Amino acid sequence: MHPARRRTRADIRRWRRLLADERAEAAVYRDLAGRRSGEEREILLALARAEKRHESHWLDLLGPDVGAPVRGDLRTRALGFLARRFGGVFVLALAQRAEARSSYAHDADATVAMAADEQIHEEVVRALATRGRNRLSGTFRAAVFGANDGLVSNLALVLGIGASGVATSTVLLSGLAGLLAGALSMGAGEFVSVRSQRELLEASSPSPAAGAALPHLDVDANELALVYRARGMSVEDATAHADAVLARLAVTPVEHQGPLLRMQEAPAKDRAAEGATEVDDLESHGTAWGAAISSFCFFASGAVVPVLPYLFGLDGLAAVIVATALVGLALLVTGAVVGLLSGTSPLTRALRQIAIGLGAAGVTYVLGLVFGATVA
Repeated sequence: MHPARRRTRADIRRWRRLLADERAEAAVYRDLAGRRSGEEREILLALARAEKRHESHWLDLLGPDVGAPVRGDLRTRALGFLARRFGGVFVLALAQRAEARSSYAHDADATVAMAADEQIHEEVVRALATRGRNRLSGTFRAAVFGANDGLVSNLALVLGIGASGVATSTVLLSGLAGLLAGALSMGAGEFVSVRSQRELLEASSPSPAAGAALPHLDVDANELALVYRARGMSVEDATAHADAVLARLAVTPVEHQGPLLRMQEAPAKDRAAEGATEVDDLESHGTAWGAAISSFCFFASGAVVPVLPYLFGLDGLAAVIVATALVGLALLVTGAVVGLLSGTSPLTRALRQIAIGLGAAGVTYVLGLVFGATVA
């Protein structure tokens, strides 16, 4: 606090609230750490200790005015509830957004170090959340796309056919046929897409068996340098690196060298590109069967929503209104989930999702009305 300013009751209330928020955030990180092990656990515990330092700052400012503990804001308490019961990438994504909302940069009573801590904490949590996003992005991508496609395409199909004036039984049959055809198409498409992508990545990775050829290379020709040049190294660097590999091979046989003398041997930046990045790419694309099954199930779960009113006996305008409302609600949920996982505003993504989905269905409905009037 600025030395020339006297503390007010409003200051004390605000400091108590910030103290409660720091305690709640520290508890969130401890709860998340309890669900993890190894490096991630240590990182989360370090974040909890940092929040403890911030807590001490507000305690020092409050002094005898600390009073009884107060509750943190609703969002922080909700985050703590989720951390205690679920953990996972969704909670980390929420924690990332919570760190991004820190007001310390504009708070005269917070230190510059505290504001800097919060900015760094956002990046730390972003990195932890990114690990989780990478692990589920392949299957999750197929699931979200499948659900959205099922919701929008089948709503458009049902509304378009219903607006043309056909019988309710025809609308229901068309919706079920669209569900089955779309789900099979989405599943098959995802399987082929992911399988092809993984095969391309695997075809681009070095062959471990090629290391057996190293002892028989012509040292003077040193064709091993061509491998590194093909990977993007300069002539000088490739030659020097290949010479070093063959020199070590002369001292230690290749069978005792481990992975360092296989054909994937390269400088750090190349190993990152060929090793860690390759694994990350394979993880981020997921498995072909996982993507196909997720896409099929989620398309079907989305496509059944606009059919539900007809399954329960509604028809005409009532069925249209109920189907549109149900699909709109589902689009809001999927949009919010995507926004949450991507670290952006869930509300913005949800509104964008519903605008695009219902806009496409509305156009189809209008076309169905025109088509029905023309046929009549």
